[in-house]
Amino acid sequence: MTGPCEEPVGADPLGEALAAAVHRTGAVAGAVYRLDAAGEVLTLDAMCGVPVEAFAPWWRVRLASHGPTQDAVREERLVWVSSQEELARAYPHVAANVPYGLAFAVVPLTAGVRVRRGALLLMWPPDHPGRLSLRERGGIALSARRLARILDTARPTAVPGRPRFVPLRHHDTRHTQPALAASALAERLTLGALALDREGRITFANTAAAELLGRPVEDLLGTQPWQSLPWLDDVAFMDAYRTAVTSREPLALTVLCPSAQWLSLRFDADATGISILITPGLTAGPPSRPGTTQPVPIDAPAASRIHLLVYLAAALTETVGVQDVVDLVADQILPAFGAHGMIMTTVEAGRMQIIGHRGYTPDTIERLDGLPVDAGLTPAGRALATGRSSYIADPAELTRAYPGAPQISDKQAWAFLPLITSGHPIGCFVLAYNHPRTFTAAERSILTPLAGLIAQALDRARLYDAKHSLAHALQQALLPRTLPTVTGLDVAARYLPASHGMDIGGDFYDLIRLTETTAAAVIGDVQGHDATAAALMGQVRTAVHSHATAGAGPGQVLARTDRDLTDLEAGRFVSCLYAHLDLARHEVTLASAGHPPPLLRHPDHHAHAVAIDPGPPLGLGMGTTTYPVTALPLTEGSLLALYTDGLVEVPGTDIEQTTADLAHHLGESSHLPLHHLVDHLVHRTRPTNRHTDDIALLLLRPTARLEGRVVGSGVVVR
Repeated sequence: MTGPCEEPVGADPLGEALAAAVHRTGAVAGAVYRLDAAGEVLTLDAMCGVPVEAFAPWWRVRLASHGPTQDAVREERLVWVSSQEELARAYPHVAANVPYGLAFAVVPLTAGVRVRRGALLLMWPPDHPGRLSLRERGGIALSARRLARILDTARPTAVPGRPRFVPLRHHDTRHTQPALAASALAERLTLGALALDREGRITFANTAAAELLGRPVEDLLGTQPWQSLPWLDDVAFMDAYRTAVTSREPLALTVLCPSAQWLSLRFDADATGISILITPGLTAGPPSRPGTTQPVPIDAPAASRIHLLVYLAAALTETVGVQDVVDLVADQILPAFGAHGMIMTTVEAGRMQIIGHRGYTPDTIERLDGLPVDAGLTPAGRALATGRSSYIADPAELTRAYPGAPQISDKQAWAFLPLITSGHPIGCFVLAYNHPRTFTAAERSILTPLAGLIAQALDRARLYDAKHSLAHALQQALLPRTLPTVTGLDVAARYLPASHGMDIGGDFYDLIRLTETTAAAVIGDVQGHDATAAALMGQVRTAVHSHATAGAGPGQVLARTDRDLTDLEAGRFVSCLYAHLDLARHEVTLASAGHPPPLLRHPDHHAHAVAIDPGPPLGLGMGTTTYPVTALPLTEGSLLALYTDGLVEVPGTDIEQTTADLAHHLGESSHLPLHHLVDHLVHRTRPTNRHTDDIALLLLRPTARLEGRVVGSGVVVR
């Protein structure tokens, strides 16, 4: 265990605390994620025990997606995954992306009163016991509190584009052998030997390794292999490195070096770093493009290529909208292929419309956007016309093949990949590089099917965006844009669609001004979460409004609306609560059609569910139903809350208990302004924003003022 001296007090308190957390818990690596200001993206801030480059695919994760880090932050709990098998059961998509044997824990970093700051990730070797010990749990909890305090007191800053590496402060050197003896042994070996520290930097290289790798020893020391040997900056090598450092299982990889010599690399890892033994293989002949300015990269084994495709395919399945696809490609596919820029286009009216880009200036994008789809003008047009990918190794090759193509960027090599679904091109994906390069057969074998995966994801995303826009427009048209101003009454309303499907449903609310001193408040829930439910909701709302303004009483309004639905043969039932407010007499009259009872908060801040006698839901086809009414005093300082069951129905929990809890929170929050109170109640009952049912909430508070106002009326919160 660490002592009080380990409380972070240095120039980098966050890094100090992270290193102490790794040491305290016996983990092999750790990371701190910070939540951005919008509360949408978790960004890797600092990494300890593993080079940040090896963690590049997970530098940014969206909080809304399903994963252990996201769940830990959203649900404010510790997430423990003890094995690859457990990861596959709980998070199958994540398991496809992380085929490494390891155990890990994620704990949220929460400061103040439920203020989410980020997450702490700790990793152990795969031989860790299936459960965390009490000592480990205590160390994790203590570390999380320290990190949360640091994030809470630090001045808010933007997370850098590249995470920081934090070295471990504690090293056990009791069993270190004499350096001279170890060096002499390594120099006598006929095979190459490299030693890498926890950051992935080369701390030792023997003469044989320098000769095989084609670089002097002094050029290798202190560098990471993918820095001093750019031809190792490849997906296959990074994949092998991640596997070794996380699972600590020995593995081998065959690579092709610039001299056309095959080399076999064997990785062995422990708590202090990684050793790589290098064995020469057969000569492969001259490189496919002599004189190229970039050496021939790794010819990745088939298994590694398949893993990469599985990883990217799984990541693309998590995307929903078009912007999600663009962000996924930019954040994960670009670094996987070492690209410096990308452009994604669709085809509209014979011209290419850019829907996403990275690595290009806005001025360049403006000049490229809208170019005609001409097969003879640009390689993008040729790719769209022929359905075949095009690979350009340098600007000279581009000029020879497409003399009319505009030269308006500083990029030096490109891969133009057509995006085709169901045999029809929908756009083009361009990978761009700052330096000339040759695209090997191995890279092309990955990029071609990857373009198909991107096309399918983009096609689904475009359809989703179109449906979402239609659903949103329909919902906005059917719900009241604003609520009327009623003298002597404050109102706040919220509507949240279910967090799945089309973001549309049948919950509704309304406020109807009847006379100068009376009004009607309505809330209801149509069966279903689709466009049909929304359409029926519009009919019910119109019927209730019509009967109320015609002078019908609460029970009569529901009975007549029930007959209307019977005549329509809607085939769905509707729960509804109608409240007639008499502000001059300080009275409310209620009638319910199978709807949850309203909550009433008295001036003394005591709140409870109102006991009313409900009638059956609307639309059951009975046609002659009567609805009992209940009259209650509604004095100044009281508050009436009307809601739908999505706010109180929690699987596995008694609805009476959740309703009582909601009433308790309503009473405790009497100090809040009405527009803050409505948000507080929604967040308090649904803190993770993951709900399977629609939610509607309408708050009504009589006032003694001559002129009333509406607060937050008609706002849709998503």
